[in-house]
Amino acid sequence: MVAMDVHALPDDPAILKGVIAEKNQIIVDNLQTITALEERVRLFQAMLYGAKSEKRRPEPVQQQLSLFDEAEIEVSPEVQGIVQVPAHERRKRGRRPLPADLPRVEIVHDLPEAEKTCACGCELTRIGEEVSEKLDIVPAKIQVIRHIRIKYACRGCEGVESDGGAVKLAPLPPQVIPQGIVTPGLLASILVAKFCDALPFYRQEAGFARLGVEVSRATLCNWALLAGRAIGPLVELLLGEIRSGPALGLDETPVQVMREPGRANTTDSYMWVLRGGPPGKPGVFFHYAPTRSGEVARELVGPFQGWVQVDGYAGYDALVEQPGVRLQGCMAHARRKFMDVLKAAGRKQPKPGGGLADTVLTLIGELYAIEKEARDRELAPEALKALREAKARPILDEIKRLLDIRAGTTPPKSLLGKAIAYARAQWSRLVVYLEDGRLQIDNNLVENAIRPFALGRKNWLFSGSPRGAKASAAIYSLIETAKANGLEPYAYLRFLFDRLPSAASEDALRALLPQHLIPAQIALPA
Repeated sequence: MVAMDVHALPDDPAILKGVIAEKNQIIVDNLQTITALEERVRLFQAMLYGAKSEKRRPEPVQQQLSLFDEAEIEVSPEVQGIVQVPAHERRKRGRRPLPADLPRVEIVHDLPEAEKTCACGCELTRIGEEVSEKLDIVPAKIQVIRHIRIKYACRGCEGVESDGGAVKLAPLPPQVIPQGIVTPGLLASILVAKFCDALPFYRQEAGFARLGVEVSRATLCNWALLAGRAIGPLVELLLGEIRSGPALGLDETPVQVMREPGRANTTDSYMWVLRGGPPGKPGVFFHYAPTRSGEVARELVGPFQGWVQVDGYAGYDALVEQPGVRLQGCMAHARRKFMDVLKAAGRKQPKPGGGLADTVLTLIGELYAIEKEARDRELAPEALKALREAKARPILDEIKRLLDIRAGTTPPKSLLGKAIAYARAQWSRLVVYLEDGRLQIDNNLVENAIRPFALGRKNWLFSGSPRGAKASAAIYSLIETAKANGLEPYAYLRFLFDRLPSAASEDALRALLPQHLIPAQIALPA
């Protein structure tokens, strides 16, 4: 700021007041900008070094005792009463029992025959047994499946031309990848390792080498591309199933794709995720697109009519033009803005009697407590709608009242100002979930489906080509849909690749979708 020349100030008091008021406003604006920038620095530090979880725990009733003098501190009767835990709420510590469906190998430990006689001379009698279980693992084992096809020939036709041919050979069963050595089990294992466990192909190549088999990463990539092409018709059916439900969730995340025509390798492309389907049969659809434009969102939603839950990204406004589509907001995104205020202040938890961010977060926590109550009671959609109307609507009204009061007095550049502005701009969409018990309060189910992709992206960094990105999208779609329907991904993919080549009709294909299967149908042989 340039120093003010006092000799240049006007002598007229009215004009002088105006100059002072103008300079004072500049100072106020600068201070607000400085405060906002300091908040952002603290937020970035919290994002870089702090805990990533947004879970909030209640404030402890009693402050933590000093490590060295807690034995000398006298605890009041009131506090003693608070820290007592009712017997029915205690949880016994110890490891959880091992799953009952795991195979058991029994090793019997018996006394030597010489020790089965008591000191008094009587023979000991067996009165029972004591069992302890320990978890063991058998390392991965590679085997070769040899397909032996018996040839038959007619001795009478030797040397004689015949329309039917003199040699007959049993056909091979149809394969997902006809050319090559890969089996349904191997293909399922490779794809689950990368797309479920985020293990890049170059690491899998090293793992195969340790087992004594050479399988190059180029071969693994080619198998993934061929698998993505083979499941293409099934994924198209999956998209139709997703659009048949009453509500959709939509989100997107950046991905770097190499060798994309007309684009630099450093340019961000996007993986879009759509979740929906009939109640109880959810589907997840991944879609690769080079842009984040609203046209991609319109393409994904297609002819669907109903609720579409999205965040505040402006590109989703293009869906408003779709006939029969209503946009629904995400409470988790609104909550995150207020959580940023606490993080920038160096706190993770709201404090009693705190500011607006503390109050709003507490109220939003009460909204989520209502949702948990509904899940615990397993309420039907109509009952859930009534519960929300009775308990959630008053809380939402109070949040809106507080936001409206503070909107005009909070600096818009501050984190709190941005949080207020976001929530007020999204408010008409944030309260949509009150209209139907089938709707979710937030879009977390879609974000949970994206998380494995985001984790994998940290390991493999980019897709080698648009073709590879599209194949990845198809594979992620089936794996995440399997997980959403309670199916183990490896068992499902092995089941799928074993039966997909024989599925000749649309009904046969549809029967292979995860939402139409149960775990018992795809169980691996013992």
